[in-house]
Amino acid sequence: MLLVNAVNTEGRPLEIFVKDGRIAAVGQELEALAGENETVIDAGGLTVLPAFVDLHCHWRTPGFEYKEDIETGSRAAAAGGYTFVNLMPNTKPVCSSAAQAFMVEQKAAEVGLCDVNQTVSITENFDGVSIDHLKTLPAGVKFITEDGHGVQDNATMAKAFAICTQKDITVMSHAEDMEISPWDYRLAEDIETVRNCWLSEYYQTRLHMCHVSTRGALDAIQMAKLRGAPVTCEVTPHHLWFTNDTCDYRVNPPIRTADDVQALVDGIRTGIVDAIATDHAPHSEEDKLKGMAGMVGSETAFGVCYTKLCKQEGLPLEVLVHLMSTRPAEILGLAKGQLEPGYDADMVLVDLDTPYTVDKDKLHSKSHNTPFDGAQLFGKVCATIKGGKLTYQAEN
Repeated sequence: MLLVNAVNTEGRPLEIFVKDGRIAAVGQELEALAGENETVIDAGGLTVLPAFVDLHCHWRTPGFEYKEDIETGSRAAAAGGYTFVNLMPNTKPVCSSAAQAFMVEQKAAEVGLCDVNQTVSITENFDGVSIDHLKTLPAGVKFITEDGHGVQDNATMAKAFAICTQKDITVMSHAEDMEISPWDYRLAEDIETVRNCWLSEYYQTRLHMCHVSTRGALDAIQMAKLRGAPVTCEVTPHHLWFTNDTCDYRVNPPIRTADDVQALVDGIRTGIVDAIATDHAPHSEEDKLKGMAGMVGSETAFGVCYTKLCKQEGLPLEVLVHLMSTRPAEILGLAKGQLEPGYDADMVLVDLDTPYTVDKDKLHSKSHNTPFDGAQLFGKVCATIKGGKLTYQAEN
């Protein structure tokens, strides 16, 4: 495959030649490398970026396919410019085994639009205490998490960290002290962030803090990094965009104050924040009316972040690429996230100049629970390429 008539993040002309699913050459006037029957994709002057990698996503399979399934999740991811997502284990049954994880990954491979890693729960079936299954996980399982509530028992979490150090597994943390959160959501996140960062330093276990949303939690992560703990962290587009005085949409962690939002933006500027992840959380209309927390985010993530961080905050596009592509791929250990020879030929073509309006009824996800409906954004995803093959093309 040969991509022509594209521009890079600096607006300079760029061509990319793909062979056997990987980038073979990057430059200009690469036609001589292409064979007689080579597929040629004309970018039409659009900006080409490495496809996005999502560290935090929910596809609801198995058990909750009425909200999202692997096919609709794959389509939504592709429409958002993603070619790889990291799935959370809060399914039914909870993903507590390698067998279930590999089943989900295989089904996604059969759909072929977006590759996945299926994480495994820290405690078996989210019971909060049983961690014997961690000792027998095969080498293919590299990430565990108790997303949705976190492990509350200190001793259980400490033992899990110790096992993960031995088995070279990364702990992904939803930081929430469930005894505190009913009366102080902020303290609930901050105090469990401190605990888990301390455990990471003590055991030298790789720790990834999910959907960081408070100034206090970010301060704790910064301190842990300075002390040598192997900690990374993500923030979400909605925690960068909304403040609690303008949006009361229910998510967990909740929408925070303007001061917290500023802290997250500052954390991006200083490099404390490693990545942006969607926390794509589909729910039916009925479940949202019952108070379920979460929003879909795969298809709006880049537009929200480009508009907020690049257009409004003045950050270079290269910083956003690092947050959404390069660094997430590094954390997951993937040969993705860079437009360089040898990397997977995963790319996204975006229109940075033409504003567009989010229409929830046109989303590809099975669920349409989003507070971004009607938002005017820049950075429309026009096409997604995975392994040199087109997986999504916008209608216009």
